[in-house]
Amino acid sequence: MASINRVILVGNLGKDPEIRHIEGGVAVARFPIATSETYKDKTGNKVERTEWHNIVVWRGLAEVAEKYLKKGQSVYIEGKIRTNNYQDKEGIQRYSVEIVADNMTMLSRAEGSNGQGQNNAQESSAVYNSGNPGKPEMSANYENEPDDLPF
Repeated sequence: MASINRVILVGNLGKDPEIRHIEGGVAVARFPIATSETYKDKTGNKVERTEWHNIVVWRGLAEVAEKYLKKGQSVYIEGKIRTNNYQDKEGIQRYSVEIVADNMTMLSRAEGSNGQGQNNAQESSAVYNSGNPGKPEMSANYENEPDDLPF
């Protein structure tokens, strides 16, 4: 039987990415993103729940994250869940869960960009994937497309 380990998240960065280079100069960046949901409890009060996700990106995606992602920005992440286990200083077995991203789309404009000579984030967003690291593909703006598609 086949299995799938696929995660899609849209959230906001909790802090700027931290990047380091491991053996062979391979870049790895880590950053948390927050996703939130709002619901009403039994008494009818509005409750907001925020979930934090640890994101890991490698190679070209790590370099893109370091250069363009900043705390508070919205980002779309696709990847897989990875669970790691280790022993802490007291010898207690600990677990951590992270999302290893292979696709990333920046949904909000980088601070300091004024839109002049740059792509406006409201019109398009840059998509980065690990299959072609560091090379952005621009998603199209489909507002003017006809609604009568044959499928």
